[in-house]
Amino acid sequence: MSKEVEFYFDVGSPTSYLAFTQLRKICEETGATLIYRPMLLGGVFKATGNASPNEVPAKARYSITDLARFAQRYDVPLVFNPHFPINTLNLMRAITAVQSIEPQRFLAFLELTFKVMWIDALDLNDPAVLAAALKEGGFDPAQVLGWVNDPQVKDRLKSATEAAVARGIFGAPSMFVGDQLYFGQDRVDFVRDALNA
Repeated sequence: MSKEVEFYFDVGSPTSYLAFTQLRKICEETGATLIYRPMLLGGVFKATGNASPNEVPAKARYSITDLARFAQRYDVPLVFNPHFPINTLNLMRAITAVQSIEPQRFLAFLELTFKVMWIDALDLNDPAVLAAALKEGGFDPAQVLGWVNDPQVKDRLKSATEAAVARGIFGAPSMFVGDQLYFGQDRVDFVRDALNA
């Protein structure tokens, strides 16, 4: 039986970025396949009544410190984006589009998006900044914008988000090994254990 990890994420979530940096290594170590499941976190929050830690000032301050601790533990760069929160609707549509239209470029596109969000800390709410980042990363901004506005892409992301909620997901990152849900990047060790079981 093949081992799989389903990774539900939104690039606007710094914990999704941290999980992303670890899950590929874990899957390589355990011989598992990593399945990427983009979803719109705002849609998940709305459907479940959940909210960002940013909504509670004390928790928001703590979260920034905690994220830095985990980035240091994982030995990965992380710059908390000063423009947070960023509306990720178009970004997640773009990721959904690339995954289905140009799957061979999906990982490069996802890496680029996480990098400009959580390492370069760019203001991706600014269309000009986003276009420049896409161009520098080797993607045609006009083509990506076309995908973002495609009704089929919009429907695909909406359906994926609804499916995530139906599966019991309430936040990001969320990972499934079989039918077991693991929520939060600080649960990746449990994912490893499940794969090794």
